[in-house]
Amino acid sequence: MNYRHAFHAGNHADVLKHVVLLAVLDALKRKPAPFFVLDTHAGRGRYLLSAEESRRTAEADDGIGRLYGQPDPPAAVRDYLQAVAADNPVGALLAYPGSPLLIAQAMREQDRLAACELQAEEAAALKRLFDHDPRVAVHARDGYAAVRALLPPRADGNTFARGLVLIDPPYEAQDAEYPQVLAALREGLQRWPTASWAVWYPIKQRRSLASFFREAAALPVRSAFLAELLVRPDDSPLRLNGSGMLLLNPPWQLDQALTPALPFLRDALGEAGAESRLHWLKTGD
Repeated sequence: MNYRHAFHAGNHADVLKHVVLLAVLDALKRKPAPFFVLDTHAGRGRYLLSAEESRRTAEADDGIGRLYGQPDPPAAVRDYLQAVAADNPVGALLAYPGSPLLIAQAMREQDRLAACELQAEEAAALKRLFDHDPRVAVHARDGYAAVRALLPPRADGNTFARGLVLIDPPYEAQDAEYPQVLAALREGLQRWPTASWAVWYPIKQRRSLASFFREAAALPVRSAFLAELLVRPDDSPLRLNGSGMLLLNPPWQLDQALTPALPFLRDALGEAGAESRLHWLKTGD
């Protein structure tokens, strides 16, 4: 696998993914009981926006760079911007926190995170980042295999009834990746059916995702919806026109938190023909 997220950190796809991620964690924190998060493709945890990889693509300029400082954002976007600002205490936008760092910042003392990263260099950086945080376990391993190995979650002698599994693969070979995602969801739901699940996916042409959505809707979950942001029309010849998050067993009222956030992101980050949508695949009984 040759993918390096440093080239894409802070782009429009990261913005959507992390707005949704933090909204899920905020919902989980409404109850005092502890929760567990499994991040299957965690990356290195923090990315310097001045690094060669980031400057080569400049994708953050049209993502977090365009959103940073926007006035009066909806609550879910405001919480995300505050989380990014917390990793930039000097006031300037110098670093971008990846999903494991955002999760750790949002967790309470009783919550736990298992962050998996297969690439040795990225996993080593992740281990250094969390070296002194006992709430976080870093696993240098395949994230799909971790679904079988680490679920249902146990830590400190406790089994967690609540939590989230974040699946955010690179989709280098999409024909192979979607079956792996679905297989992980099927097995994971058997092992930990009470969890919420969030899957990031790229949108190049939405019609190519129809079969993935059909199979996701057939999974044994009480509810499922899509939160999508396209920054340009999905028939654009550019490589990544947008992205989405598939939410399975989402926390109560998560859709209400995201409903005002999605059009705000569309207007802030989009070009002509941009769109956003929140679409239910399955509603609870």
